[in-house]
Amino acid sequence: MKLKKHYFEDVRLFRTTASLLWTLVLLTLLFAIPMFLKVYYLSVLNLMALNIIVALGLNMLVGNTGQISLGHAGFVAIGAYTTAFLLQSGVPFILTLVLAGTVAALIGAFLGLPSLRLEGPYLAIVTLGFGLAIMVIIGRIDIFGGRMGITVPKLNLDWTGLKYDEALYYVFLGTTILMSFIAHSILKSRIGRAFRAIRDSDIAASVIGVNLALYKTLCFAISAFFAGTAGCLWALYLQFVTPGTFNFMMSVIFLATVVLGGLGSVTGSILGAVVMTFLSLQLDKIVDVPLVGTLIVWFSDTLMNPSGIANIKWVLTGLVLVLVIIFEPRGLNGVWLRIKRYWRLWPF
Repeated sequence: MKLKKHYFEDVRLFRTTASLLWTLVLLTLLFAIPMFLKVYYLSVLNLMALNIIVALGLNMLVGNTGQISLGHAGFVAIGAYTTAFLLQSGVPFILTLVLAGTVAALIGAFLGLPSLRLEGPYLAIVTLGFGLAIMVIIGRIDIFGGRMGITVPKLNLDWTGLKYDEALYYVFLGTTILMSFIAHSILKSRIGRAFRAIRDSDIAASVIGVNLALYKTLCFAISAFFAGTAGCLWALYLQFVTPGTFNFMMSVIFLATVVLGGLGSVTGSILGAVVMTFLSLQLDKIVDVPLVGTLIVWFSDTLMNPSGIANIKWVLTGLVLVLVIIFEPRGLNGVWLRIKRYWRLWPF
């Protein structure tokens, strides 16, 4: 058994030369994708990218600190509306991206204060109330377009020499890579170890010197920063945002993404976001299959109306999560770890 002799052996980004090479191959493929894929598939990859950013922040809160949040769609909304307002005011994109995350982080730090005395379902109810309140508050502010929403200006990407959709893909890809690196660095640092100590036992963490008030609030702020950054990309993705977009079901999907990918893992966040985005897009088409549609109607007369058939997406999403929790509690990250272990031991 190989024992680690230095602290940097644990925090380094690539533990082996093989992992570095495979990462470079993956990045090369990702940067070459616009040369082969159509615009629709680029938009799907953009959607996956912003969901990865949200999952990274939420997993840090849920999987690494043990706090529950059902209001992360509210932080995404804050980032999206901040982006729309700043871009319309002529603020540069890089500054807008930072400010969108910062504004969400400040509000997230304020929301994190109840976590000092609340936990479990009580904290979940507080965050749920926050997510619902944000939609109502934004919908009543005229400067944000009220219930009608607000238009988001396009970025000036002509200097890249690429088509707008291709250039926007590289913006999403670069931001996602940067946020993934930041998440990995945080979780491998002293801050990440404090988060995991709080998750395992906040009383024991307090005894060994972890400042619970500081780190619980900090975790909410960091998680909200990731969501606000994703909200900035979401505004660029849609080019029009309304309060109804950031509803309760969006927060549920974010939480389901983290559970599906695997709690407490950067790799799990990425895998969960990719798979959940793909499933969400595909489940929208399932009622178009004649056999499946016939079975749905046969099971329940209430699914005869269009809205009922559309809700089968949430039924199947919940079924997938139940199966994952029963048969693979560690999520997709657990599957990935077993594949790597098998690869290392092959052919024995």
